[in-house]
This record gives sequence, structure tokens and C-alpha cells, in this order.
Amino acid sequence: MVNLLAWTVAIIWLMPFIGLFMTSVRPFRELTHGWWNFEEAHFTLENYIEAFERGMGKYLVNSLVITVPSTVIPIFVAALAAYAFSRFSFPIKDLLFITLVFIQIIPSILVLIPLTILLREMRLLNTIVGLVLIHSSFAQPWIIFFLRNFFLTLPKEIEEAAKIDGCTDFQIFMKIVLPLSAPALGSVASLQFLLVWNEFLFALIFLKSPDLWPVTIGVTVLSQSQYIA
Repeated sequence: MVNLLAWTVAIIWLMPFIGLFMTSVRPFRELTHGWWNFEEAHFTLENYIEAFERGMGKYLVNSLVITVPSTVIPIFVAALAAYAFSRFSFPIKDLLFITLVFIQIIPSILVLIPLTILLREMRLLNTIVGLVLIHSSFAQPWIIFFLRNFFLTLPKEIEEAAKIDGCTDFQIFMKIVLPLSAPALGSVASLQFLLVWNEFLFALIFLKSPDLWPVTIGVTVLSQSQYIA
């Protein structure tokens, strides 16, 4: 019974993806009655060919160039901060952590104008570097919060034994804490990658050059041009 329920849920979740795929490999004229109509089904790769001819390949590369560093950089920096919050005592530690938690509830749209001014002053407006810095900054609070709570569950005895053997705090962090935190780091990386990959607003505001657009903007532009055509 449990297996049947699991398969049912899996099929329901897969249906939208199957529909998208079937839509992508069939001519538009056949989709007026729904992608599930196979009475006169003709499968073709023309949609993919046309998309890449219109620049989809460039948009995909741009998305990777933006997403990969926007995932790696904040995770490493946030992991260092999370380790400090979970293991060390320092002034205003609790206040800083509460501030980080509070920052998470601030809508990103409220800081668009200050960020635009800041990037312009730094000469990073309309650059991938500027967008990566923005994504990395916005990711810090929730990643620190997540990893700090995970680090608190790790046994301190292993770290204490490493200190007795002469390891520094940074060596303990790199050689013990990070390997033990692989499941948490994988979860954070997956979520952050998807968040940045699917992000639209920042890319729309901070990237004006079509040569820098990620796939989220590229798909929108292509769909609008196709509709107009």
C-alpha cells in the first residue's frame, strides 16, 4: 500500500515535466488540443534548434557562470561564519545571530534602489560579478542559520581530540567539520543553485546587456518575440 501511494505521488509530480517535454518536441499546431492528444503526433527537434539559434545556448552558459560562483562562494563564507557561531564565544554573538535571522524576512524588492546605487558606485552595474555578489550576500543569512544549527549537532569530542593532536581551528573546520557536514552542504548547495538559477528580478534590474542575460530572462524574451511573430 505504501509503495502504491509513493508511485502515485511520483507520477503526479512527474506529469507536469512530461507535459513540458512532450510540448517541446511537437509542433505548435498540434498542441491546440493538448499535449496528451496523440492522434496525429509528430515529434521534432525544431523547437530546440530554433531556441538555440535565437541564443538559448548563450543564456544557458550565462546562467551557469552566474549560478556556480553564486553557490560556491556563499556556502564557503557562510560555513565559516556558522562554525564560529556554533563553536566560539565572542561579544554580541547572540545579537548578530538574531540580526541575521531578522534579515531573512526583509523582501529583496525593498533594497533594489540602494543596491542599484551601490553597484553603480562600485562600477559593477550590468556585470556578472555584481550580480554574483548580490546573490552571495542574500544567501548568507539563511545558509548561516541552516549550517549553524547543523554544526551544533556534530559531536565536539572529535574536534577536541584533533586539538590535542595539534590541529588549528581552521584545520579542524576544513578536515573534520566540512567532511562530516557533506549532507547538509549538499542540501544547501542544491537549494541555493535552484534559487539562483530560477531568479529573475535581480537579473532583470542589474543586467541591461542582452549578452549577459541568464536563461530566465532569455526564455521570457524568446517567448514574447515568438508570440509577437
